[in-house]
Amino acid sequence: MEVVMADKIRIGIIGAGGIFRTRHFPGLAQIDDAEVVAICNRSEESGGKIATEFGLSPDLMTDPHALIARDDIDAVMIGTWPYKHCEFVLESLKAGKHAFVQARMAMNLREAKIMYAAAMESELAHQICQPPHALKGDWFMQRLIAEGYVGDIRNIVIRSMTPGGIDPNTPLHWRQIGRFSGLNTMSVGMLVEFVHRWCGYTKSVSAHAETYVTERSTEDGTGSVDRPDTVNILAQMESGATAVYLFSGTAHHAPGESIEIYGTDGTLIYETSPVLDEQRILSAKASDGALQELDVPASDMREWTVEADFIDMIKTGKPAESTFYQGVKYMEFTEAVFRSVERGATVHLPIVD
Repeated sequence: MEVVMADKIRIGIIGAGGIFRTRHFPGLAQIDDAEVVAICNRSEESGGKIATEFGLSPDLMTDPHALIARDDIDAVMIGTWPYKHCEFVLESLKAGKHAFVQARMAMNLREAKIMYAAAMESELAHQICQPPHALKGDWFMQRLIAEGYVGDIRNIVIRSMTPGGIDPNTPLHWRQIGRFSGLNTMSVGMLVEFVHRWCGYTKSVSAHAETYVTERSTEDGTGSVDRPDTVNILAQMESGATAVYLFSGTAHHAPGESIEIYGTDGTLIYETSPVLDEQRILSAKASDGALQELDVPASDMREWTVEADFIDMIKTGKPAESTFYQGVKYMEFTEAVFRSVERGATVHLPIVD
């Protein structure tokens, strides 16, 4: 991998929106050897507003291709909706720029594979923004399972059920529009990232989906809801374990989002949250009377440091944990889910076409 020895990594940002406001700009502000030199938004006004908010003075641009072509930029951070991820990653790598892309990785598996192949050929740093929802105890969960805490995994249950999509008067969101979001739906790909890290990869999926509100209001009238608001998945893992995924945006008073792992010797339940301090692990060995909270040891506790990880990868060549290969695997899972929905049949992985 090409290692950058400059004092500061010069960053160009395409699509500085909500996630940059809440996460990436505060994260970059903690890194002395990173400098934002250009922001490209749909308008200079929006780029200037967010730059001023964080005390930055970058060049303000509206042409992403011109930003990528600049000689004074080492790395491009892409915060657009998924429909532009593949295009801008490929263009950045071709221009010799390191590439950071917001999750979800791509519109579909085909794009993810193209991005992965280009990254492997480039030897440039490349990273996906991994989700924080089960990050605090990620290493600890990996260690517990590897050391046999639950024994042989038999059942995995993933729940992500909210009431967010019940109200038919809620306006159409870009995540519900296929031409912007691709196959990405609710938390489907996000949570399977952690399932894959902890329990291995998926062998087959059978899925069913429903869209209960098929049209929603837009600024111009109404628009079609392309992505479902309920997805149920039955999967078999490569290990032989069975996984059940319950995703819904139409569920009042549902239990909190969780990943539950049941094995021959014990149980681990990870209660997820976008806020690291709100995440917790419940555990019990087979001989225990009840589940109890299990504290994450300081040595195993993770922080959400995606910006520092990216800069470190550029400067040292140390691989990021949220790799393009992991992205391909969760996009493959997502692709399999919606092929199964469309065909009404089980889809086997890996998908080779």
